[in-house]
Amino acid sequence: MKTYLDCIPCFYKQALVAARKSGAGMAEQKEILDRVARIIPEFPLSKPPVEMARHIYGMIRERTGVEDPYRKEKEKSNRMAMDIYPELKSRVESSADPLLNAAELAIAGNIIDYVSKDALDLEGELSRIISTEKESIERESSRDFDYRGFREQLGRSGTILYLADNAGETVFDRVLIEEMKSMGEEKEIIYAVKERPIINDAVMEDALFCGLDKAARVISSGSDVPGTVLDFCSDEFLEIFREADLIISKGQGNFEALSGVSAPVYYLFLVKCPVIADEAGCDLGDVILRR
Repeated sequence: MKTYLDCIPCFYKQALVAARKSGAGMAEQKEILDRVARIIPEFPLSKPPVEMARHIYGMIRERTGVEDPYRKEKEKSNRMAMDIYPELKSRVESSADPLLNAAELAIAGNIIDYVSKDALDLEGELSRIISTEKESIERESSRDFDYRGFREQLGRSGTILYLADNAGETVFDRVLIEEMKSMGEEKEIIYAVKERPIINDAVMEDALFCGLDKAARVISSGSDVPGTVLDFCSDEFLEIFREADLIISKGQGNFEALSGVSAPVYYLFLVKCPVIADEAGCDLGDVILRR
């Protein structure tokens, strides 16, 4: 996916929020925004928007010395999501179609996003996910929610690469992965997180806290971009990416990075950005499960 002019104001907002969370004073915040203003003219619009985040957070890290501005939010997300893990499992196990239910919940968990909602009421959002989950998506026949195609592809796949998105959301991913493994066939599932902190994306520490190592082989993509930009991934990850029978791409950032890449990718995310909605040919708030 290319970068649109509408993305540029978001770059400034992202930099300002991250600078404040890193403890930068007003003069430092102004300096950081000035540096972003110098980077933007050199940033090719042919690149995906998530690649700009790598420049922004690298510069903020260098300027403030803060490695993980969203650490507190991520830890809270992880704790609260783990608290509802038993309820998520119970709902899936008692549903008429456990795999469909697990996929719905995994996509619903994509609401845990401090970029699209930097004042996110996490407790309220998680309660809403649980209380409204009974309103099944039931879009199996639409191109935006291709559950039948996903299930068929899953049945044919021996090696599955699952690309993580946000901390906390990993718990919802775990529920889906555990359901995929219960289908009976021998499947190797590899769960890929980011190499180092970037926004609130999951890193190894988050995945282990949320028990992903009990459900899958957890690896780092080698990248510090909030989306799987292949140019920044490790050789180990790229080999797995090339050989996977099915790649599950979670979240908008991974859609931005991989849209147009030739690979057996199924995208799972909630549409929270008008630019993404236009790019994907759908509406804000739509639920996406499609190849």
